[in-house]
Amino acid sequence: MAKSQAILVFVAAAICLLSLAGVATATADNKFFVQGMVYCDTCRIQFMSRVSYMIEGATVKLECKNITEGTVTFNAETKTDKLGLYSIPVEGDHEDDICQISLVNSPQAECSEIPSDAYAQMAAQVSLTNNNGETGPVRNANPLWFMRKDPLPDCPEVLKELDIVDTDLNTQA
Repeated sequence: MAKSQAILVFVAAAICLLSLAGVATATADNKFFVQGMVYCDTCRIQFMSRVSYMIEGATVKLECKNITEGTVTFNAETKTDKLGLYSIPVEGDHEDDICQISLVNSPQAECSEIPSDAYAQMAAQVSLTNNNGETGPVRNANPLWFMRKDPLPDCPEVLKELDIVDTDLNTQA
């Protein structure tokens, strides 16, 4: 009986040590990948619709600023691939920072307006620390969008399908 209890205590201790070793490895390796996508908001509605499309070659920027001092602690730019996707590698823990993806430039003149409202500005904040309950190195940012200068002619129909009425897009006599 004493021998089986000793084995159980040993196994429990081994499991605890292995668990702690895993946590130490996860927090010691502070390498992250921020991933996201960029699309053209063809109806100027600030969400994807059936007439939205991904933008290849759009430039996005990741910037982290210290919460208390406001100093920039990390800054990187990249371009989207042919599917409108991007990935930015990030070294280091940014627990004391606010990190945010923002739009820089669109290669498409007809869809190049950067939204200026507060919702759009805050849409792609990411947490770059292992002390937030997230596991794994990948951090997914919310989609970002450039707005088309003039909505597509199909937009009133798209909004009607979605049960949305927008007086700016619908022409009424």
